[in-house]
Amino acid sequence: MKKIIIVSLLLSISSFAFAKKVKFAVDMTGIPVSSLGMHVSGDFQTLAGFAGGDWAPNTTSLVRETADTNIFSIVVNIPAFAKYEYKFVNGDQFYEAEFVPVEARVGYNFNDNRWLYVDSLANDTTFVGAIRFAGNAPAGFNLIRFKVDMLYQTVSAEKPHVAGTWQGWNTAKNILYSFNDTVYEYIAYIDTNAAGCQFKYINGNLISEYETVPASCATSGNRNFLVPHDTVLEVVCFSTCYSCSAIAGISEHTEMNELKLFPNPATDFTILHFNDIDILHSVYILDITGRIVRSYNNHNAAELRIEKETLTSGVYFLTILNSKKNSTNLKLIIE
Repeated sequence: MKKIIIVSLLLSISSFAFAKKVKFAVDMTGIPVSSLGMHVSGDFQTLAGFAGGDWAPNTTSLVRETADTNIFSIVVNIPAFAKYEYKFVNGDQFYEAEFVPVEARVGYNFNDNRWLYVDSLANDTTFVGAIRFAGNAPAGFNLIRFKVDMLYQTVSAEKPHVAGTWQGWNTAKNILYSFNDTVYEYIAYIDTNAAGCQFKYINGNLISEYETVPASCATSGNRNFLVPHDTVLEVVCFSTCYSCSAIAGISEHTEMNELKLFPNPATDFTILHFNDIDILHSVYILDITGRIVRSYNNHNAAELRIEKETLTSGVYFLTILNSKKNSTNLKLIIE
């Protein structure tokens, strides 16, 4: 009996160690609330300890936060580093579940559930905000869905991330999730008053692992978009302006990827050898913040000598474009 108690205690401690507080909240402003109350249903319910199993529409009740609000919520403990799917239910029957808009739903295999990825064990509560019932985002915010294809990358063990102006360029904050393919995604909620947003994808969670955004689709070295409404961004191949499928169809891209940079790391200089069929190239050198620190426009020789000069020691990224606007990227280390 003592062994059973010890084993049970160890299992409880293990479960707690990997648990994370997650708050589900829905905004019912302007929508009559069922007399049977508000619920949330999803594939987290068993793990959170609710009877009746996953997707039960009547076991996980949401509580009105204050008497004068239309926000209903609940905080649950569920394992971290996992993706969960869910829906809000106005009542206690599944036919009373909300219809999730296309922008916010899983969207694969005809799946119309909401989803979130619990990405940390920090001693806080994961909370995306009180989402409007059958809507995309909390009131006053627009949904922005980031999507990057890592097909040509060796994906970091720390997983791809996205950082930008809306979250303070925090490289370790927002992990992207992949639905079993090479495309990684993240849903953010950005203030409707924001005129736009600049961002970059990261293969990992360090500044040195930022992608290099080609100058032809960059603003100050970053990707950018306006925020006029809920938006699913086009899928782009990491460190390019195009989708991976589009790049695969550009023969010059393969040749551009054969460019040589030597020596690298460089002490005083490095030489970039152009091995593609074009004779005209533009080269942009960016620092780890994405700022262009030097450029060589319309260079028409077979190689380019890059002197250290004002470049301080550190990591830099080269974006090379030929006359057809095909591009590739190289990493340069200055010692």
